[in-house]
Amino acid sequence: MNIKITGSGSYIPTEVVSNIDFAQHTFLNDDGTPFPHPNDVVAQKFLEITGIHERRYVTDDLCTSDIALIAAERAIEDAKIDIETLDYIILAHNFGDVKKGAIQSDILPSLATRVKHGLKIKNPKCVAYDILFGCPGWVEGVIQAYAFIKAGMAKKCLVIGAETLSRVVDLHDRDSMIYSDGAGATIIEATDDEGGILAHETATFTYDEAYYLFFGNSFNKDHDPDVRYIKMHGRKIYEFALSNVPKAMASCLEKSGVPIEKVKKVLIHQANEKMDEAIIHRFFKQYKQSPPEGIMPMSIHKLGNSSVATVPTLFDLMMKGKLENQELKKGDVIIFASVGSGMNINAIVYQM
Repeated sequence: MNIKITGSGSYIPTEVVSNIDFAQHTFLNDDGTPFPHPNDVVAQKFLEITGIHERRYVTDDLCTSDIALIAAERAIEDAKIDIETLDYIILAHNFGDVKKGAIQSDILPSLATRVKHGLKIKNPKCVAYDILFGCPGWVEGVIQAYAFIKAGMAKKCLVIGAETLSRVVDLHDRDSMIYSDGAGATIIEATDDEGGILAHETATFTYDEAYYLFFGNSFNKDHDPDVRYIKMHGRKIYEFALSNVPKAMASCLEKSGVPIEKVKKVLIHQANEKMDEAIIHRFFKQYKQSPPEGIMPMSIHKLGNSSVATVPTLFDLMMKGKLENQELKKGDVIIFASVGSGMNINAIVYQM
């Protein structure tokens, strides 16, 4: 028995927000003082570092659970399964449903429960739950689905990553330009087909790193101090990721028994282009090699950082032939990898 992804789906929001759209924002330092550079300089520097030209936001009528449902429906259709045969629905997110203009997160009932309700599944033995694991949430959800199937507790799972970060950003913080919205979903099944999940690796670092990403006040000191926004210590996250992600990927690859030469693609969390490029170079450096051309597909340039949604969306785009000069073929070995708040790191070695 092997455990494979048998279907994928994604939802890419319709609202395109370019870097130019931030021209009228008032960016501030964390102490509330005016930012020293004009916005066009900020936008150019931002583009050079992150690679992001534009990002996608949901329309005002949609929340995280809504786009999670759309991605789930598309994955189910792609896998051609009977929804009543699903054993688990695992939904990774970080902030729940935050309505436009709201200051509260809504996670009652859980978002996975809402998706199950939206799918109109009658089977009570289909268990639906949420996972809060930072940006690596979807990858960790796949690892959990793998564990359930391996243990004989399930045969078929739906794993979703969905987030609407546009609802929790501080518009006075230039880091707000990184974040976006989106959803990706996959069906994970036991199968007699060759390949599937060959190895996995997960780690949580909290001793010094727990609050590298956190909820904090607006940089605008006139804003309500009880309203919080996503904040990060960007330099610390960058250094942490470069130090730890390549090691986790190498450890996972070693567990799989697959030589580095057979790795066709690395699908890494779309957090920051420069950071991802540095991670992939450090990963291959451990094998005294340079990364092959085109081994790391990127979607961040147009879609931004949608947290838990980046990796499954990237996978779905490749499966549907929607990424230029990128494809996945049967038998290809790929690595999924992610890093995010917690601070959590994970990786999966997977054979198509």
